Amino acid sequence: MILVDTALAKREAENRPIRVALVGAGFQGKGIVRQIMTSAAGKPMKGMRVVGVANRNIGPAQKAFSEIGIEPTVADGRGAIERAITDGRPVVTEDAEGLASAEGVDVVVEVTGSIDYAARVVLSAIEAGKHVVHMNAEMDGTVGPILKNKADEKGVIYSFSDGDQPGVQMNLYRFVAGLGVTPVLCGNIKGLHDPYRNPTTQRPFAEKWGQKPAMVASFADGTKISYEQAIVANGTGFRVARRGMIGPDFSGGDPTAPLVPLEETLAAFGEHLKGAETGLVDYVVGARPGPGVFVLGTHDDPVQKHFLNLYKLGTGPFYCFYTPYHLCHFEVPNSIARAVLFGDAVLTPRGGPEVGVIALAKKDLAAGEVIEEFGGYEAYGVAENSDVIERDDLLPLGLALGATLRHPVAKDTPLRFADVSIPEGRIVDALYSEQRRRFAAPSSSGPAA
Repeated sequence: MILVDTALAKREAENRPIRVALVGAGFQGKGIVRQIMTSAAGKPMKGMRVVGVANRNIGPAQKAFSEIGIEPTVADGRGAIERAITDGRPVVTEDAEGLASAEGVDVVVEVTGSIDYAARVVLSAIEAGKHVVHMNAEMDGTVGPILKNKADEKGVIYSFSDGDQPGVQMNLYRFVAGLGVTPVLCGNIKGLHDPYRNPTTQRPFAEKWGQKPAMVASFADGTKISYEQAIVANGTGFRVARRGMIGPDFSGGDPTAPLVPLEETLAAFGEHLKGAETGLVDYVVGARPGPGVFVLGTHDDPVQKHFLNLYKLGTGPFYCFYTPYHLCHFEVPNSIARAVLFGDAVLTPRGGPEVGVIALAKKDLAAGEVIEEFGGYEAYGVAENSDVIERDDLLPLGLALGATLRHPVAKDTPLRFADVSIPEGRIVDALYSEQRRRFAAPSSSGPAA
């Protein structure tokens, strides 16, 4: 990224590289280590180093280094971690909170995809005065606003990452707004949406690409895109037009069908935008360029509209800007540098939650069943406006994991807190309760409409 590369070159020349601690050594975590430590002709990129990797099982953390020819030091406990960092030895550990709070770390990158575990690590980093960059839309879409509030109190950055679709959308949103065009919709492009996909149906695809079947199922069943658009809403102040978003599907349910040009899909949003009091977040299935993101914007100046037409953006009223790719781990170093060197968050909640993700039954659920995981067999997530979630006491999917059904719930029914027993002692539940108190609407405003 322009500016970032120059600033990192300066840090390299001064022998003051940004010291990165990574938590999570899965698909994305290993990619980030490789990108930072080998992207410059097999050498570390300028101005940045990975000083440590934490994982709940030490093996994948060790492989993240050994696969690129680096033999790390195994450490247990914050003191041993700090000694290894001071000695210049890359460290691996199962003590994620120890690494996140260690001296010699400038920024913690969280890429576990978990909820409670991730929240504990992020809290440890914030309390230790570390910047946090993450790729965890599920955590952010559940308790991101209160984590951002705590980061503000400590004077550190809490940010989603470049490279994943929410961060790419926010970069594009800021670009469009900088042109003087008013963003009115932030959109995501999907190839498939079927809320009943599960780890069994997605196993062949997952095995082909070295990913977890449940994670791949969460992409297909709409859970992932719901979290992604929820955190974009929380970063922009936008909302959803209706529960689950509009999500026009031009694929006919066939992810291999020819893609429709994005511009031909935009009429599906027009009437919703005309009646919206604020901007919207949404998605489209079966459009190109994919997988990409887009922002729709408007302009009031007839002269500038003339020039937008001249520059091939059409006659309006909605002008479409898009980014045809998202490069995940390749772009994470940009986010790290933006946080540490410029105090700039790629995407972060701007206040209280605007949109959350609620749990719906993926099948007829029986009493005693446990909701196991994102993309699992029991529940899928859909985006809903936060005032509705509060009004109807709907259960966020991020809190539903590990919960036990108290009574039967029919397929496709939204779950409520009263439907489940929540495990005790989780930090995420305490954070969610604190978030509700911190951002509660004033009592004088009355109930949500």
